[in-house]
Amino acid sequence: MPDKQLTGKTIAFLATDGFEQVELTKPWEAIKEAGADVVLVSPKSGTIQGMNHDEKADKFTVDKSIDAVSAENYDGLVLPGGVANPDALRMNDTCVDFVRDFFKQGKPVAAICHGPWTLIEADVVKGRKVTSWPSLKTDLTNAGADWVDEEYVCDQGLVTSRNPDDLPAFCKKAIEEFAEGVHAEQSA
Repeated sequence: MPDKQLTGKTIAFLATDGFEQVELTKPWEAIKEAGADVVLVSPKSGTIQGMNHDEKADKFTVDKSIDAVSAENYDGLVLPGGVANPDALRMNDTCVDFVRDFFKQGKPVAAICHGPWTLIEADVVKGRKVTSWPSLKTDLTNAGADWVDEEYVCDQGLVTSRNPDDLPAFCKKAIEEFAEGVHAEQSA
């Protein structure tokens, strides 16, 4: 029987069209198996399009519109990558505010691959050690982050990872951080 260390917790996944499918589905499955309720939040209603690199994959039904949610109602946040997904999210002020609110409340956030683009827009990476898809290194460094090339990095409740190959370690660490809960040292 799997460890249900996230029982009673609700984790938001923020995504829109163009997310890397496995970067949503693998954490979703792992976090759900750990006992959490998971909610797909998007600026779009209906369905959003997953991707397998540059090929269309499956469509996923959105649970909640970004306009109908508050970070106060969630215990943590996952930001999957893909190129189009975080690029669209970082251009949406409501999505950026939603992400920033998790940091203001000291709640854990997990972002993989290109997901940290949205963190840059939320202005929450300055002074933090992070990793990402290599092409974001300059963006993250320019935003004040300490970028490293590691399987995953955890800095005061922020878990970042590079790519789908890192998903097992990313999921494990994200679950640990979600189980731990609010981080007193984390600030926006």
